[in-house]
Amino acid sequence: MDTPADPDVRLRGADSPGVNGAALLAVNGSGDRGSSNGHAAHGLRSSRVLVLNASYEPINVCTVRRAAVLVLKERAELLEHGEGALHSERRVMERPCVIRLIRYVRIPRDVHRRKITRKAVLARDAYTCQYCGRQASGLTVDHVVPRSRGGDSVWENIVASCGPCNRKKGNRLPREVSMHPRTRPRPPGPTVFIRIASPRIPVAWEPYLVTA
Repeated sequence: MDTPADPDVRLRGADSPGVNGAALLAVNGSGDRGSSNGHAAHGLRSSRVLVLNASYEPINVCTVRRAAVLVLKERAELLEHGEGALHSERRVMERPCVIRLIRYVRIPRDVHRRKITRKAVLARDAYTCQYCGRQASGLTVDHVVPRSRGGDSVWENIVASCGPCNRKKGNRLPREVSMHPRTRPRPPGPTVFIRIASPRIPVAWEPYLVTA
């Protein structure tokens, strides 16, 4: 049994005819088939499923279709299911919501050193100014060591900041104005990117994200 080579857990041919030669179709909670196969296929592609490593660490989100293929090929187990079911010509399975990989996937050390964006920085810092501790609207980002003073644009040197604190600090060093980040900035874990990829976190996901 092959192990996925990366945390995206993308199987080649996952969108081709399903296991046992039948394409899976989404069904609603009452058990009736959708109004059209096109709508069902769209539901399989647009819905999101939380993917956990064998160690229960959240590593990615994928579509219902990919999750179903992983489960049917016994590369993952179903931990939480959503409303409705998936039907094929030969079987019915619960709609995946959270799945866990059977075999551990080794995550490259730099996989979470993704492109730095304002959205990712604010999510990492829990939408809280790292200087005054306020959860204010209109947060921006600040270089702890200003670029004009030799600071780099890296995760370890960028924090969320409210407008007043940003203006107060200006291009000075933290020690010069006694403004130090409340939490030492560092590259975010996978949970940050999962929350960005799926802004509406299903209730069933929360227990697996809290400890991440």
